[in-house]
Amino acid sequence: MNNKTALRLCCAGMLMSMTLGTAPSAAPAASLDTAAERYRPELAAAVEQCLTGAQTLRERIVAKDLEGAKKAWIASRVGWERSEVFTSGFTSELDTAIDAWPSAVSGFHFIEARLFGAHEMDVLSATDALIFHLSDLRMKIRDTRLTGQGMLEGTAKLAYEIGESKADGGESRFSGTSLDDMRNNADGIDTAYRLVFATELSARDPSLAAATSARIGQLKAQLHVNSLSELDSDQVRATSEDLVLSLQKAASALGLERPSLSDLAQQ
Repeated sequence: MNNKTALRLCCAGMLMSMTLGTAPSAAPAASLDTAAERYRPELAAAVEQCLTGAQTLRERIVAKDLEGAKKAWIASRVGWERSEVFTSGFTSELDTAIDAWPSAVSGFHFIEARLFGAHEMDVLSATDALIFHLSDLRMKIRDTRLTGQGMLEGTAKLAYEIGESKADGGESRFSGTSLDDMRNNADGIDTAYRLVFATELSARDPSLAAATSARIGQLKAQLHVNSLSELDSDQVRATSEDLVLSLQKAASALGLERPSLSDLAQQ
């Protein structure tokens, strides 16, 4: 997100601190931790899809099938982008190992640059490393205790990332799938909000719940264009910003800690 937007977010965060206080209004609701478990099957399915795609990618590389490898890379990305709510909130180190960009020396985007940019298939070791990290992620999904707080952090960070950098041209420029990346991110945000937060927030603050849901819907609609060149990045950035602010307000209403603006700005 540009400096002007970051400044606006910071100022809004300061205002919220003065009006709402820096501490949450109540202890984190145990019901939200229970609700977070409803997200686990969706998460597991997304990561399984991602891992299966990476394993197919390896098979196609061994077979010297460049076009097949490209298709497998694209298929694997769908599950990854939908799962980033979790990786952003719970396993940031794996997020870096799997999906670092723009200066990627490993992970999805290193492989992307070789397959789609250089049209080379010298990525077997990088693909093996990707499969290793995705397998580690699958195990962490089984063992990690999901919490409302962690889910809120991940949802806010991913919403911020869409407006901060992805809307300015996308992260998957060699493959041309940047628009799909953002759409799948938005689907992941929508799923997490509906399964974990919507019911509780509707009970505590119906108008805020409706506004948050509307902003997610607005973001998805703005991403529903025919090509990246048709995307209004300023519009997406503004909606992303508004969604982050809504999620911060939701944190206070739900008795959770607000996602830190300084942490978000460092993503």
